[in-house]
Amino acid sequence: MAIDFTFAPEIEDVRLRVREFVSTVISPAEADLRANVSGDSRKDRRATIETIVALRAQARDCGLWLPHMPPEWGGMGLGPTAMAAVSAEAARAGIGPFVLNCQAPDEGNQHTLLHWGTPEQKEKYLRPLCDGTARSCFAMTEPEVAGSDPTLIQTSAVRDGEEWVINGHKWFISGARGAGFAILIARTEDDPELPQAANTAFIVDLPSDGWDIVRDVETMSGSHNHCEIRITDLRVPAANMLGGRGQGHLLGQARLGPARLAHCMRWIAQCETALDMMVDRSLTRYSHGSFLAEKQGIQWLIADSTMELYQAKLMVLHAAYRLENGLSFKTEVSMAKHFVANTLWRVVDRAIQVHGALGYSTDTPLADMLKQARWSRFADGADEVHQMTIARNAITAFRDHGSTRTATGDLPF
Repeated sequence: MAIDFTFAPEIEDVRLRVREFVSTVISPAEADLRANVSGDSRKDRRATIETIVALRAQARDCGLWLPHMPPEWGGMGLGPTAMAAVSAEAARAGIGPFVLNCQAPDEGNQHTLLHWGTPEQKEKYLRPLCDGTARSCFAMTEPEVAGSDPTLIQTSAVRDGEEWVINGHKWFISGARGAGFAILIARTEDDPELPQAANTAFIVDLPSDGWDIVRDVETMSGSHNHCEIRITDLRVPAANMLGGRGQGHLLGQARLGPARLAHCMRWIAQCETALDMMVDRSLTRYSHGSFLAEKQGIQWLIADSTMELYQAKLMVLHAAYRLENGLSFKTEVSMAKHFVANTLWRVVDRAIQVHGALGYSTDTPLADMLKQARWSRFADGADEVHQMTIARNAITAFRDHGSTRTATGDLPF
């Protein structure tokens, strides 16, 4: 029987080692950080960075460094399916992916440079990312146009000799403050035959004249280094073009597909944490003559969350399998991204409900988890855009084959 829902022994060993490392090393360190919050954002941020740097040394010693990159770049060489297991374990702690050096946006940028960069670009930009001596950002989203439609990008790049001069406006550029470089998407073609061929990707060394961080955009969950950037007469060497001219959209979509799935892998960890907390609370909280776990209304919340988490895991594993085996994966990733993001929101919300006022307070991580979960439904493609993609693919499948089967996972039954 070809279908096997177990990991190979060597992958299972990695998964369990990551779980143990998160449980015994990262989570206690993260708890210490929470317990020693000073209220001074700069001081607290510095403490977090110092903790991550120290833990990274331990991750290297334990052989858990850079799991998604090839061994020649210092990584563990794990494919997308194995990364589903590793990321879901690492994200049980908020700083877990950072400690293993498989966090967004660097993870996606590492893959992008690996597949699109020239040898010179790889040595200059990819090597420091893999070594953990630099951070990066991905600058595509703009405030003036819909972020879900990159063909509308207004930031422009004009050739001037051996340089490109770039002007524009970006925002929600995660990790921009402190980044050593940015992968920037800008319009280079005025009237391309295809709208998707208007943009080009550039590597921008940071800091640079003409790249100005306006602010860290404050969100409902606080400041998280999601920056607004003003770009004024920024000069970038022609050698810093990443990929070909007019291939920025193609590069961006190739980057975002696996990146969306990586988000889903990490969200599964949050879903499972919330469900565990929900069940634990129901077993210990006594009210109106019985424990919450004995009440049908609470059982329904637990049952719905359990079923949705099961679905989420299967969707992520199948999409990762298709990605790893060179099969088309766009529809599967869209379905997974939409479903897992909404599952995260629902499961955390139910966990808060079961915890009552305690869940609404900051005495548990649930309140912060819910605030963080809200962005998942529009980041890397809004729910509605993914639904549009899924519907179009189902319609196309039926038109081409007289059946929607290929749009529902193309499974052999």
